[in-house]
Amino acid sequence: MFNGRVVSAARTNVGRCTAKANKRQDVSSTIKRRNLASVAPVNSASRSHKVVVIGGGSGGVAVSHQLLRTGKFAPHDIAVVEPAAWHHFQPGWTLVGGGLKDKRDLRSPMKELFDPKLNFYNESVKGFSPGENFITLANGDKLSYEQLVVAPGIKIDYASIKGLPEALEDRSSSVSTIYGYETCDKVFDTIQRLKKGNAIFTQPAGVIKCAGAPQKILWLAVDFWKRAGLYDPANAANSPIQATFATGLPVMFGVPKYNAKLDEMRKELSVEGLFKHDLKSIDGDKATFAHVETGEQVSRKFDLLHAVPKMGPHDFVKNSGLTNEAGYVDVDDATLQQKKYPNVWSCGDASSLPTSKTLAAITSQVPVLVKNLVGAMEGRKPEETYDGYTSCPLLTEYGKVMLAEFKYGGEPKETFGNLLGIDQATPRRAFYHLKKDFFPWIYYEAHVKGTWQGPKGWRP
Repeated sequence: MFNGRVVSAARTNVGRCTAKANKRQDVSSTIKRRNLASVAPVNSASRSHKVVVIGGGSGGVAVSHQLLRTGKFAPHDIAVVEPAAWHHFQPGWTLVGGGLKDKRDLRSPMKELFDPKLNFYNESVKGFSPGENFITLANGDKLSYEQLVVAPGIKIDYASIKGLPEALEDRSSSVSTIYGYETCDKVFDTIQRLKKGNAIFTQPAGVIKCAGAPQKILWLAVDFWKRAGLYDPANAANSPIQATFATGLPVMFGVPKYNAKLDEMRKELSVEGLFKHDLKSIDGDKATFAHVETGEQVSRKFDLLHAVPKMGPHDFVKNSGLTNEAGYVDVDDATLQQKKYPNVWSCGDASSLPTSKTLAAITSQVPVLVKNLVGAMEGRKPEETYDGYTSCPLLTEYGKVMLAEFKYGGEPKETFGNLLGIDQATPRRAFYHLKKDFFPWIYYEAHVKGTWQGPKGWRP
């Protein structure tokens, strides 16, 4: 994930980050510290831009600022369209669920993130007209463009599990999920409250954000209960708490190297594996699963349930005329250029790129997209290529992380393995501080400003 310069910087900054990690900051002081400028008012008479970026999440904020930093765009040449009021550092929600972060420190007012040279439209998208090079906003305005970047992420479908929305809304219930700002802090509440009984952690079949996250909270919870004397792997049958990982997948993790280690951990910790089982409904303290191949239903009683809903493309993306059959923006796996419309690009969760949907993937995708987009505006064919790099820092206990890094085909592409000759499938404390302290710091100090390029390090 890092080159040599980045590794050195990481070591230098981790200590400083760790010292500040537990200090709670209110939103105003956070914004002041980051020195982020207010967004410029949109000129209602101007609805034409050289580049329109749809999405103000991790992908959109990085694309817009990296484009601006190329020096090839005048003020207001680039527009960003995003309806949300808040920008979230979503990888941090796992840390909130484990009691390691305050969720309020992991969000910022959306409008405050964007350079005043960018036009920010705090609106949703109603429709696309790629043949005519414009989009229509929910308020009826039309934005024309020379180049379009579609990076609005994916939606979380809580209703995909019957009874889940109601269970999450009830703060007294034992059902929670790390996949939302409103619910991520409820996760640690349920972990702390459980003194005995059955704890079930789920992962759905299909595409989700950060496929390793559903089991990160499993490992943290098991470690928490072990330390409290409530979970005994050596005597699981008589342990006050029993744990189950119920996943719609046939394995713990999609990359064979890391899957082997994680399944070994699961067995050592006496965590039951319920594979190829998709959570369908919640009724009181009963969870019902369906086998993904046979359809056979299995019901389990629970005393704690961490549920991960299904996820998928936003409806306005599916109806854009830019997608594949699954509803993701159909782009070339290497260049990130849309296959039918050469002036349309996509990265991140909304794209069809066949790699895990993580922030680490975005940090590698954005520089490729930016270079190829600028080249296209100057009459060149795409030259930069993306190899599918992504990363998943898997929290395996309090104080240790397994740093999974890989590219297309599930082939490991390990930064520290190459630099230091270590096996990244072995959980380490140094990786834990990267996840807990360094990554949140670099995100707000560099990524949102367009000065972080993942494996390529910093840019001017």
